[in-house]
Amino acid sequence: MEENKPLLAFGRKNYILMLVGIALLAIGFFVMTLDTEPYGLGFLGITLGPLIVLAGFAVELFAIMAKDKAQK
Repeated sequence: MEENKPLLAFGRKNYILMLVGIALLAIGFFVMTLDTEPYGLGFLGITLGPLIVLAGFAVELFAIMAKDKAQK
């Protein structure tokens, strides 16, 4: 008999983490736009925003690589 194969590529946990990563990316880019210094060379545009974007990409990478317990 055939086993019930999941229809989606990832599990629920993966998709939730991907949404969190996308939210972090959007927040990071929004924070970079809040900088009032010319050419975005203040703290928000050159330090905080890119760190949040980097965290968003790290969460996305983890979301792709993480195994969902329900899929095992």
